[in-house]
Amino acid sequence: MNTKGVILQGSSRSDGNTNKVVTFIKDKTGFDTIDLKSKHISYFDYDFKNQEDDFIPLMNKIVNNYDIIIFATPVYWYAMSGIMKIFFDRITDCLKVEKEIGRKLRGKTMGMISCGSDSELKEGFEMPFIESANYLGMHYLGSIHTWIENEMISELVQKKLNTFIEENIKN
Repeated sequence: MNTKGVILQGSSRSDGNTNKVVTFIKDKTGFDTIDLKSKHISYFDYDFKNQEDDFIPLMNKIVNNYDIIIFATPVYWYAMSGIMKIFFDRITDCLKVEKEIGRKLRGKTMGMISCGSDSELKEGFEMPFIESANYLGMHYLGSIHTWIENEMISELVQKKLNTFIEENIKN
C-alpha cells in the first residue's frame, strides 16, 4: 500500500529553519508540503463568519488526498506557532459546520515536527498534538524535535530525522 502524506508547515518564515527540516523530510518521503503562511486562514469565530477563507477548501484537499498529516512548527515562546494554533483552532469548523470533513479525519495518521533554537524541547509542547489526534480519532505516530546549527541541519539531527522517518513513516 502506498500511503500518501502531507507536511503542513506553520511558520512565519516560509524559507526559515523549519522549512529546512520540512524540505529534508519531503526529499526523504516524497510527501507533499503546504505552507500555511501562503493561505488566508482567519482565526476561529463562534459565529462561523469566516467560511469564505482558505481553511475549508484546504481541509477538503487534505482529508480527500492524504493518509498521513505531519504538522511542522517552529517553537515560538515554548509553544506551536500562531499560524499553527489558528489552524488547530479552526478544526472546530470541521466538527460544527463541515462535519463530513471532521469525520474523514478519523483513522488518518498525525505526526509533529518542531524546530527550535535549542536541542531541548520543553515538557508539554507535544500535548496539543497528541490530545487533538486522540479527540479526532486519529492515530498519533509521534514527534521529533529538531534544531538548526550554523544555518544547516547537523549530522546528529539528520540521523534523528532518518530514524524517525524509518520507524514511523516508512514501516
